[in-house]
Amino acid sequence: MNLSKKVAFYTLGCKLNFSETSAISRSFQKNNYQRVEFDEEADIYVINTCSVTDNADKRFKTIVKSALKQNDKAFLIAIGCYAQLKPEELANIEGVDLVLGATEKFKVTDYINDLSKNDIGEVHSCEIEDANFYEGSYSIGDRTRAFLKVQDGCDYKCTYCTIPLARGISRSDTLENVLKNAKDISEQGIKEIVLTGVNIGDYGKGEFGNKKHEHTFFELVKALDDVDGINRLRISSIEPNLLKNETIDFIANSNSFVPHFHIPLQSGNDGLLRKMKRRYLTRIYTDRVSQIKNTMPNACIGVDVIVGFPGETDEVFLETYNYLSSLDISYLHVFTYSERPNTEAVLMDEVVPKNIRHKRSKMLRGLSVKKRRAFYESQLGNTLTVLFENENKEGYIQGFTENYVKVKTLWNPELINTLHTIKLSEIDEDGLVRFNFIKQPEFIC
Repeated sequence: MNLSKKVAFYTLGCKLNFSETSAISRSFQKNNYQRVEFDEEADIYVINTCSVTDNADKRFKTIVKSALKQNDKAFLIAIGCYAQLKPEELANIEGVDLVLGATEKFKVTDYINDLSKNDIGEVHSCEIEDANFYEGSYSIGDRTRAFLKVQDGCDYKCTYCTIPLARGISRSDTLENVLKNAKDISEQGIKEIVLTGVNIGDYGKGEFGNKKHEHTFFELVKALDDVDGINRLRISSIEPNLLKNETIDFIANSNSFVPHFHIPLQSGNDGLLRKMKRRYLTRIYTDRVSQIKNTMPNACIGVDVIVGFPGETDEVFLETYNYLSSLDISYLHVFTYSERPNTEAVLMDEVVPKNIRHKRSKMLRGLSVKKRRAFYESQLGNTLTVLFENENKEGYIQGFTENYVKVKTLWNPELINTLHTIKLSEIDEDGLVRFNFIKQPEFIC
């Protein structure tokens, strides 16, 4: 192939998917393909799919149509979780030419013989038991921060989740390789690294192809904190039972880790947590939030919560709502429960009607707005450090402080990917925070 062949990528779902898309795109570039944006005409479109919710499945078809509008003769490839779970279903969608499973996606260029359109997509998908080896990846070049994959797969058996079926057993990158990748990222001028995986608190399991832990997540955190040249390290999401107090205490005094945690809860009712087969109860969750706030009073804490799980009565939902309302947290990611094939939950009784699920979801999203506003108000007057993003949004540039306060100022491209000390001053009408530079950048003067 030569540079006349163009390839474009679209990623659905989580930060882990973004890291893998970036790594896969680099494999195309090594084979002399030219990467272009997804809304441009390309010879090949690669869609990295998600299957956490029913909505992610539906979005795939929309994205396929969007690609074919750019070039109706383009060769279209589906990879990712949905491609592993339902390869034949994807292969039968009009326009899809190739479907690759959990292990095959990392060798995508090996499966491209020519770019002729197929009536039915060609499928190469392993049994998920064969997804037992680790493929490292990290995103670079797409954003002002990099997503660094440190772990993949999950050994938990949550009754609503298809991820173990889509990604296989828990396994980890070697500590040596994680540190090498982090160093490589920092040397390319990226200021922030976000650690990602399916269950990163389980880091160390399967590090050398066995089931035992060679290292712990705490050891990973300590080792990364010693890498020179990294300005910021951020943890994407971690189970409350795997976020140990020793890790919280270390991050409170670390060189690079920022005071921002995202901790899945899913329900504020212990009975429902047991039904979900979560590995903690609310007592543990409350303890983790308290430990974080005691050591880092200005820390930002995000929470995942599911509404409408089977058995969630009005009383159970209100228990979750009131529990979240009482917690010193900063925002919510609200997921409306959707039935996923081959999970235990899909066979459960006491199904919550969809209209009630959506009503409860709206209530929790309203609570999230209040929580974020209260957190932002608590930060006014504080001196923090902002990393500016690379988009011009209606004449403004935005960025995030170390504790995940989203700020804005007038657009200036010279601010992109730079760190500045600021003092938060006021919350704008759009919910973002305005600020004053502590030291005015020389190029603005």
